[in-house]
Amino acid sequence: MAAETGAGAESRSLLDRMIDRMTVQRDALAWAERIVAGHDGLVLEVGLGKGRTFDHLRHLFPPRDILVFDMWVRVPPELTPDEDRLFVGDFQETMPAAADRFGRCARLAHADFGSTDRNHDAAQAAWLAPLIDALMLPGGVVLSDRPLDHPNWTRLPLPPDERWTYHAWRVDGKEEG
Repeated sequence: MAAETGAGAESRSLLDRMIDRMTVQRDALAWAERIVAGHDGLVLEVGLGKGRTFDHLRHLFPPRDILVFDMWVRVPPELTPDEDRLFVGDFQETMPAAADRFGRCARLAHADFGSTDRNHDAAQAAWLAPLIDALMLPGGVVLSDRPLDHPNWTRLPLPPDERWTYHAWRVDGKEEG
């Protein structure tokens, strides 16, 4: 579990911090759903994990395809993405392969890759942002549990929540259509 970034982290139980993280994540995804509503494009889930967020994205975006990336699949069959939408392996290999296949296709990217090692997360964010950008449509939204920087992105203000920090950006460029 990622280290809590909100106020009073030391005085909260692990369960309370997990509930805070999941609640803030759910609220950020609902906010993003409103932002991208009415615009075509796929959804990216960068980090399948236990499949909770993927399942939530299926409910938020029922008509949209969701491309899912992770090093391995450790979820029950009902939470396993369709084979042609699942990219298993190193992000540095699977995301460029997906970009070659789909091009700039995504309206929303959700990257949940945080760990308790902030230095590792910062290093990963440096190479992950360009891989995500290669799949994003202009005007798309990127959400993450860790800061990502890309010169093609503008930070968006999420509704403030002191329980946990989440990040959002809009992909710059002229929107097609």
